[in-house]
Amino acid sequence: MYWHSMDFKNDRQGRRWGLICDYLSQEWSLIYILLYGYLKLKVYKSLLIMAEETTPLFHLAFPVSDLEETLTFYRDILGCDTGRSSDHWIDFDFWGHQVVAHLSPEEAGKSSMNDVDGHAVPAKHFGLILEWEQWEELAERLENEGIDFIIEPYVRFEGKPGEQATMFFKDPSGNALEFKAFRNKDQIFAT
Repeated sequence: MYWHSMDFKNDRQGRRWGLICDYLSQEWSLIYILLYGYLKLKVYKSLLIMAEETTPLFHLAFPVSDLEETLTFYRDILGCDTGRSSDHWIDFDFWGHQVVAHLSPEEAGKSSMNDVDGHAVPAKHFGLILEWEQWEELAERLENEGIDFIIEPYVRFEGKPGEQATMFFKDPSGNALEFKAFRNKDQIFAT
């Protein structure tokens, strides 16, 4: 700054002015640092909000044969909160995504099977990729609830690209669900 280049040492008034300027310089430096930190935090928060706003959420509608059984299963066993509902459908908060159970008994639970890693996997299914610890907690909770698994919890493709923990089970209407987890998210689309 300008006052740092001036020579105030030769007169008393000048020395005082120099001390005042040095003090102000330090104060402004602190203000600058605080302002910079504040603006950096605001930008970071804005980027986080933008990321949240631009990350798409999925919506899935699926047929069920009984709304009361469906409500009990998704709310009480899986832990999903409910949203809007009517006599013919129920919205569920499926880990932040919207899934809607529609009463349609004639369509519920129909699916063919495909072989994957030596297991018969329902061709029509939905689910989530959880964090590894969440997956373990859910598997334990489902086992404690006595859920009848189509495919018991296990690690699939062990030691190969795409290694994952997985489990399959059905809801009361016969709709297949898969929950999986990857220790390394880079493996989700590994070939």
